Amino acid sequence: MFKSIKYSLYLLLVSFFSITSFAQERLLVDEVVATVGDDAILWSDIEYQYQQAMIDGSANYSGDMRAHIFEQILIQKLMVQQARIDSIEVSESDVVSQVDQRMNYFIQQVGGQNKLEEYFGKPFMQIKRDQIEMYRTQMIAQRMQREITKDIKITPSEIRAYFSQLPQDSIPFIPAQYEIMQIVLYPEIEQKEIDRVKNKLRDYQKQIAEGRDFATLAVLYSEDPGSAARGGDLGWYSKSGFVPEFSAVAFNLQEKGKVSKIVETEFGFHIIQLIERRGDRINCRHILLKPKVSAESRKKAMNFLDTISSLIDKEKLTFQEAALRFSMDKDTRSNGGLMINKNDGSTKFQLSEIPAEIAKALNNLKEGEFSKPFSMIDEQKGKETYRIVLLKKRHDPHRANMKEDYYKLQNLMEERKRKNAVDEWIIKRQKEIYINIAPSWQNCNFQYKGWVK
Repeated sequence: MFKSIKYSLYLLLVSFFSITSFAQERLLVDEVVATVGDDAILWSDIEYQYQQAMIDGSANYSGDMRAHIFEQILIQKLMVQQARIDSIEVSESDVVSQVDQRMNYFIQQVGGQNKLEEYFGKPFMQIKRDQIEMYRTQMIAQRMQREITKDIKITPSEIRAYFSQLPQDSIPFIPAQYEIMQIVLYPEIEQKEIDRVKNKLRDYQKQIAEGRDFATLAVLYSEDPGSAARGGDLGWYSKSGFVPEFSAVAFNLQEKGKVSKIVETEFGFHIIQLIERRGDRINCRHILLKPKVSAESRKKAMNFLDTISSLIDKEKLTFQEAALRFSMDKDTRSNGGLMINKNDGSTKFQLSEIPAEIAKALNNLKEGEFSKPFSMIDEQKGKETYRIVLLKKRHDPHRANMKEDYYKLQNLMEERKRKNAVDEWIIKRQKEIYINIAPSWQNCNFQYKGWVK
């Protein structure tokens, strides 16, 4: 494990120094590598996006990553030109909101704002301005793409025809899939533990009122791993960006530096400080404390699940009825415990989509059987949970068929038709608009061959 950590640190250092060299180099030279209509594409635009791909790990492209990025920018510029004609725009607040989230992610990845400035060789605000321009272009291009494909609809007869003409070896292979039901309990938090957490937060409120820095306290004591290192700074969000309880309190803060009352959410207990407000968006920081679960509460939760299991075993309750009555998971309780795959809206999960603890509990279960009670951390909420799961159905690996996989085939066909529509649009627009590519970039292995005229 330690060798793996050392190797990861080595890669990070190599990446850091190569990017620092890039930052110094780009101060010395830049050039226009292409023109699309009225828009120029600079060498630095390509390099900047390449370095971002290095940060988020998406640079592992099998071909020439810079050439791939270059063509994506060409496509975006093509779409932006048409969007201007069609008066397609995006909200500035939406752009800034996306950028703020991205900047927060970058800061986490590289280990601080100063490191980020070193990474790109420019001040933080300049990085942010570059991001805003880049995201505005990308979001307009995405809207234009949706406009191109908005009228695509697939009928059942088209799906049947599409499926019937597919060669056997081209029919998609569907891995094993599982339909799962669950009953979830959150261990009860004892009142004395809630009082302990609230008293700590009241002490922090008092220290801040006496002049202590909120951000320093957040670094030292906040239990939100995503924001503690940034002094609790959550970045810019609109009201819908937070859970309702948090939004209700945060958006009632009117003065910069004002600290809220204690607010309880599904994540724990918070105090919030307003940093700045712009229209319908705010930038705030918070300190989060999570009450600890006692051994006694853990035991009670496990015993209660044992009791529920016994009632189901004795057929005094069905699993579905027990989930409706006792499960504390709001996403599955109303479905009688049936889990929904958020990736496609279906009730089927591939093994890679199932949390490891649930996958382990399903091991050796037959259809209709349920597991023994077990504990796991709800990663989204960072909370300890206790649950039992039932294997409703296992779908063996198979070639897709109309009966079991209709919606998957529908999605595949819609995706194919959307891609074809966009491809046709790009090829048509390449012929209609002025495009000029610098000789040194003309030999790229482009997907669309009409860039060089």
